[in-house]
Amino acid sequence: MSALQELRDLLKLRALQLLALSSWLTVLTGIIMRSRMTVRDPDIWWHLAVGDWIVRHHTVPQVGLFSRTAGANPWVAYSWAYEVLLSYSYAWFGLVGFALFGILLTALVALVLFWMLHRLCGRFWRALTLAVIASFAFLFSLVPRPVFVTMLIFAVVLTFLLEVQRTARLQLLWWLPLLFVVWANIHIQFVYGLFAVGLLLGINLLQRLALSMGIEPDFIQAPTLPLSPLIGIAFACFAATFIGPYGYHVYSVLADLSRSQVTYSIIQELQAFSFTAHQHYLVLFLTAGAFYAVGWRRKLDLFKVSLLIIASVTAFRTARDAWFLSICAAAVIADFAAQEGLPARALKLPELAGVGAFVAISMLLIARNTGFDERNLDRTISYEYPVNAVNFVRRNSFPGPLYNDLRWGGFLTWYLPQYPVAIDGRTNLYGDDLLLLLYKSSQGDDSYTSDPYLNEAGLVLLPKEGPLTKLLTVDPRFRVVYQDDLAVVLVRN
Repeated sequence: MSALQELRDLLKLRALQLLALSSWLTVLTGIIMRSRMTVRDPDIWWHLAVGDWIVRHHTVPQVGLFSRTAGANPWVAYSWAYEVLLSYSYAWFGLVGFALFGILLTALVALVLFWMLHRLCGRFWRALTLAVIASFAFLFSLVPRPVFVTMLIFAVVLTFLLEVQRTARLQLLWWLPLLFVVWANIHIQFVYGLFAVGLLLGINLLQRLALSMGIEPDFIQAPTLPLSPLIGIAFACFAATFIGPYGYHVYSVLADLSRSQVTYSIIQELQAFSFTAHQHYLVLFLTAGAFYAVGWRRKLDLFKVSLLIIASVTAFRTARDAWFLSICAAAVIADFAAQEGLPARALKLPELAGVGAFVAISMLLIARNTGFDERNLDRTISYEYPVNAVNFVRRNSFPGPLYNDLRWGGFLTWYLPQYPVAIDGRTNLYGDDLLLLLYKSSQGDDSYTSDPYLNEAGLVLLPKEGPLTKLLTVDPRFRVVYQDDLAVVLVRN
């Protein structure tokens, strides 16, 4: 027996495959656990504050809670279900549970990504290799947030769409409305899934229309899906998004986001790819591979081509959407590879349980060796956020209102709830005009002297090295009452 054949036989061993999958998931969770990404995220804190409020009041908010500048504005907490889960994770397990929530969510994204690719291509090692590349292309560009649930469900939806397109059996798609009920109550980007379903319907509709007019290009793959049930499924998915406490009002968020411009200029993750990070090149590599896979076929698949083009425009315009393009590109590559040979058997429940046990034990060992505990997580938070400054404010009960920095706003909504914040990470609540005003002030623009919210503030909490901080420390209207290596507290004279 040749060495090559021995290697092939070795790679077919299920135990080795499961060990490789477990090791990969362990590496991912270990990186996040070591970096403490969850508690470093400035937005996670207002999500926690909203979740706590919902749990206490047994309803969802309708206006901008915790904000003094936009507290009366209508507001849709479109991630309310995620925020409730986050609240319970903290209430039951403290900071460790809060941090683990994000870590486990990341591991689940990685596992579902592998499941998608394995199901589409039927080859374990190809699926794992693609999953590793795709994971490093987008998973560490963001910290665990509600968008991670979007990644999970979108991967499932896209898998079903590609399978149905390949087999022409629509039964799988009748599960989609149920997924959209969950999705629409967790994250606003459920519209990406609606887009994918609508795109498949639109492509088939246009092709049927072209056929009726005698237009049938030889280089384009012919439509195979029946239109009537496909229309019914698309309508059911759309209708499912109205099931929730906000009903159709969740779409008002889309209207607000579509009008927003300032957020795309002041928030780095919303800006275009800079190609200064290796993740950007991995996304580009996946995209090139996907377009090659589509173009290699004798007949062009209009659904895949359209999906890749729109995902590319979306992701390269907004780096935060790298996940969208990465998942689409990896799925297209996997679907292309599926044509060769018979598919490998899927992972069974006992095998998944074994993988989960391996990862859980590994995480426990990593936690013990990296100081992943309540004390060290609290220390990490104190390095990132003005914990000592807030404790000083609490002890002295200075008169408000509060003026604060954008990055700390989310943390203050949770840790200093008695002072409604001037600004936090809920950009759709504040609108462009207010965001621009407060951003210019924070950058020390000359207009800070006419900022009405600063002019009426009795308490100011800002980063020590911020441009506005340096101006206010010599401003006769304020005096410094506290400062440390991270923050400065000023009160009005």
